Amino acid sequence: MSKPIISFPHLGNYAAPFSYFFKHTTDCQVLIAPAITKKTIEIGSKYSPDFVCLPFKYNLGNFIEALGQKATILAQAGGGCRYGCYGEVQEQILKDLGYNFEFLSLMNNGKVNILTIYRALKKLTPHLNFFKYFYYLLVSMLMIYYIDKTENFIRLNIGFEQDKGSFKNLEKQMLQDFKTNHGLISLTLRYFKYKRRFKKLPLNKPSNPLKIGIIGELYTSMEQFSSYFIEEELAKFNIEVKRFTNLTYLLVKKKLVTKKMLKDVKEYAKYNLGADGLDNVARCKYLINHGFDGIIHIKPFGCTPEVGAMPIINKICKDYNMPIIYFSFDSQTSDEGIKTRLEALVDMLKERKRKND
Repeated sequence: MSKPIISFPHLGNYAAPFSYFFKHTTDCQVLIAPAITKKTIEIGSKYSPDFVCLPFKYNLGNFIEALGQKATILAQAGGGCRYGCYGEVQEQILKDLGYNFEFLSLMNNGKVNILTIYRALKKLTPHLNFFKYFYYLLVSMLMIYYIDKTENFIRLNIGFEQDKGSFKNLEKQMLQDFKTNHGLISLTLRYFKYKRRFKKLPLNKPSNPLKIGIIGELYTSMEQFSSYFIEEELAKFNIEVKRFTNLTYLLVKKKLVTKKMLKDVKEYAKYNLGADGLDNVARCKYLINHGFDGIIHIKPFGCTPEVGAMPIINKICKDYNMPIIYFSFDSQTSDEGIKTRLEALVDMLKERKRKND
C-alpha cells in the first residue's frame, strides 16, 4: 500500500524545517507544494471569497496545486487574526470542489502548542512516541532559528555583495543541506560551517549605508513572493534592510516582549491591536531610535489589524519626522508600480541623508 502524501503551504524558506519535521514524525511521503507563481494566486483568487485577504488566496492556491500533484493530506497552522479561522473555510471550499483529502489542523482554538501538534500527528501515526516527536520538533525549531539568523545577516549585507548572487546561491546550498541533517549536532555543525562561509563573502559596504526598516503584516513579511520581493528590490539600491517578523519571533519571542512594547508606546497605544499591529507601532519607535533613514509598511489589502495600526504609525512618524511609505498588496498589484514607488522613496531618502550629513 502506497504511503499517504502530506503537503503544506509555502512560507518563505521554511519548507526545509517543515518537510524535515513531517518526514521524521509521520509515516507519510512529504510533498513540498510547487513554488508560488502568478498561477498560484490566480487559482486561489478564483475559488476564494472576494474580500478575503491575500494570504488566504495564496494558501488555497498552494493547496490546489499540491492536490494536483496527488497530495492526500493537507496541513496548516495559523492564527493571530482571521487567519486562525481560515483552515476550516479552505477545507470546505476544497471539498466542495470535489477533492478527496484529509485536513490536518495543527491548531486548537486559534493557538498552536506542543500537545496540540502531537495529538494531530498521532491521528496520522498512532505509534508516534512523544519523545521522538519532541526531539524532532526541537531540531526543526532550531533549524528555523538558524534560518532566521542567516536571513537577518543576508538582509544587512546582500545589497553590498561584490559577486552578484553569491548570498542567494549560498543560502540555497544551506537550505538543501539542512534538509538532510541527522539531528541536533549535525544541524549545528552545518549552521556554523555556513555562517563562516557567509562572513567570508566579499562585500563593498560603506561605513554609513542607507538603512530601511520593513514592518507590517506577518505573512506578507515572510513570504517574499506576496510582497513582490521587495527586499531584493531594495538590495539593488545598496541598502541595509531590517525586517522584524519571522517564525522565531512569532513562536518564541513575541509573548515575551508584549508588555514591554505596550510600555514603550504607552503614549500612542493602550492595548494590543491584534496580530502584529502593536508590534509594528513599537517597531517604529525602535527604527527611529536606532538611526534608520526610512520605514516601509507592507500588508495585504484589507488586513484589519494593520489598518487599525496605520493611523498610530503615521502619527509616530510625523512626530519624529521619519519618512514612511505604505504598500498594500492584492492579486491585481503591479510590479512596475511597486518598483516606481521604491525608486522614488530611495531617491528621496538619499537626498535627505545627504543634506543631514
